[in-house]
Amino acid sequence: MEEYIGNVKLNYKYYSGVDEYSDGEIEDELLDIVQNNDEKNYNYIISRKKSWPIMYHLSHIRTNIFDVVDFKGNENVLEIGAGCGAVTGKIADNVKKVTCVELSKKRSMINAYRNKNRNNIEIMVGNFEKVQESFAEKFDYITLIGVFEYAQYYINSKKPYDDFLQMIRSHLKKDGKIIIAIENKFGMKYWAGCKEDHINEFFVGIEGYNDVDRAKTFSNVELKNMLIENGLNHFEFFYPYPDYKFPLCIYSDTYLPKSGCLTNNMKNYDNDRLFLFDEGLAFDNILESNMFPFFSNSFLIICGREDVV
Repeated sequence: MEEYIGNVKLNYKYYSGVDEYSDGEIEDELLDIVQNNDEKNYNYIISRKKSWPIMYHLSHIRTNIFDVVDFKGNENVLEIGAGCGAVTGKIADNVKKVTCVELSKKRSMINAYRNKNRNNIEIMVGNFEKVQESFAEKFDYITLIGVFEYAQYYINSKKPYDDFLQMIRSHLKKDGKIIIAIENKFGMKYWAGCKEDHINEFFVGIEGYNDVDRAKTFSNVELKNMLIENGLNHFEFFYPYPDYKFPLCIYSDTYLPKSGCLTNNMKNYDNDRLFLFDEGLAFDNILESNMFPFFSNSFLIICGREDVV
C-alpha cells in the first residue's frame, strides 16, 4: 500500500492497478533518465534528445510559473495532477509539505525519483475524486497546473468543471488559494495557426469544442464567471508568455506588455503549425486596443473563497 523512493512516500491506497493516463513508451525513457541522472544534467539531456515529451517533463523553465506566488515557507500544498513532477520540486523547495495526487503509478515513480532527496513530498496515486475523501487537513494552496481542462475526463458529473471547483474548494483553508494554469481557447497562437494542445486539431477551441469529451479550455470571461459561480470571487489573472508551459515572462493586469515585447511566437515544440499572419504585429495592434487579456495564450489564476476579504 506504501512505498518509499528515497525520502518520497508513495501511497497506493486508492490506486486502481491501471495507469489511467499515459504518454506511452516515452515514460519508460523518462523513468530511466531520472533514475540515473542528477537534475543538473536535465538540460544537457534535453538538448541531446531533442524530444518534446522529455523537454516538456524535465525542463526547469516549467517551474517559472510559480515565480509570482508569494510562498512564505510554512504552507501545506496540494498538487493535483502532479504528473512526472515538472513543478513538484519547485513547490517543495518553498513550502512545508506537498501532497501530490496523480492517476499514474509510473508518472508518480518518475516524480519520486527526481525528488528523492526532498523530505516533504507524499504522492497519492489514484483518481482525485476518490483520494480527496481521505483528506483530514485543509490546504493553504491547491494547484492545478495543466489539469483543470481535464475535469470532464476524471470527474463523474453532469457539471464536472463546477463540481471539481466545489470539491477543491472544500479542501481549502479559509484564507487559502487555488492556483490554476490553463490555456486560453482564444489564445493568439490558435488563430495564427497552432493546433489546439489537447485535441490536436486546428481551431477546435475557437469553434467551441463541438463533440469533444476529453479536454476543454476556456476564455478569461468564462473562467471568471465559473469562479464567481463557485464561490471563488477573489481572483487575480496573470498572463504567462509565450504560454504557461514555458513561461519566459508573466504579465498581469497591472503590468501588461508593451508594444514590441511579444515577439517570441514561432516556437511550437509539440506539433507542426501554420503561419497565417505575423503574431507579433497582431499583438502590437491588440495592445493598442487593450485586448491582450482576451488573446493571451495562457492564464495563471490565483483565486480564493468569497468569504475572505
